[in-house]
Amino acid sequence: MIERIIIIDRADPVSFYGVNNCNMQLIKNLYPKLRIAARGTVIKVVGEDGETADFEKTIRLLEEHCSTYNKLTDEAILDIFHGSEPKEMKGDEPIIYGINGKPIQARSPHQRDLVRAFAANDLVFALGPAGTGKTYVAIALAVRALKNKEVRKIILSRPAVEAGEKLGFLPGDMKDKIDPYLQPLYDALEDMIPPLKLKEYMESNVIQIAPLAFMRGRTLSDAVIVLDEAQNTTTHQIKMFLTRMGMNAKMVITGDVTQIDLPRSQCSGLVRALNVLRNVEGVGRVDFDKKDIVRAKLVQRIVDAYEKYDERTKDASETEENQ
Repeated sequence: MIERIIIIDRADPVSFYGVNNCNMQLIKNLYPKLRIAARGTVIKVVGEDGETADFEKTIRLLEEHCSTYNKLTDEAILDIFHGSEPKEMKGDEPIIYGINGKPIQARSPHQRDLVRAFAANDLVFALGPAGTGKTYVAIALAVRALKNKEVRKIILSRPAVEAGEKLGFLPGDMKDKIDPYLQPLYDALEDMIPPLKLKEYMESNVIQIAPLAFMRGRTLSDAVIVLDEAQNTTTHQIKMFLTRMGMNAKMVITGDVTQIDLPRSQCSGLVRALNVLRNVEGVGRVDFDKKDIVRAKLVQRIVDAYEKYDERTKDASETEENQ
């Protein structure tokens, strides 16, 4: 009789053990000759050498499955125990699986272009109107790279610029002050990573969310870095950000040049960067359009209405100048 200790460090324990430890109870039933005790991330098993070795192999396969799909069902446990392929692993491959096994995949041609551009380039610009899924897909690609151990951390950033309103002084410490600007990034992460695992990543700085001003002086290596709302950066800010890239790093910069919230006297750093880096090797660009909008259909009609209004006002102003 020997004792083996198995550490579950890749999968979320809540998803792995199941509600009221139902998954663990099923696993124990499949190995009736073994004495199995599970607490937290540690599983202890006592029994014959061959059977405990087989048990550990099964647990590792279950852990890998749970880490990939963010869930562990009775069917998956039985399939893996019997040496067959779980149903979730068949068919087209999503980018990642989110909370409760929800597949997160490219839903439009330009989202698929972004997935391909991310694989082929170290720096990718994703441009287009609201609701096209630019940021969501970028964060999904970052989470996939982290799960696959291609990088050691994810860094998400945004410029802290109000969308046309002055919020004044915000209460609280530094985190309280900047969190409102970064909430869309938290929302995406909460869709993709179980709460306990996300908390662990945030506390250990594996995932870092920070305003753009905090990037100066850093070298960002072994990371996927996403800059959201880049149309609201100044030329100095985006140059500073782009030059933070270190070894084994990838950057995705998202923005919509029709929603610039900077003062009229300031040029958008994103617009300048697109011109400067147009022919640089290793830089990709994906242009989304209103056909890619994956929010409510009304959003697409709103974007249409504003485009038509802008064209009418532009034509009217040109007619006045010519008279």
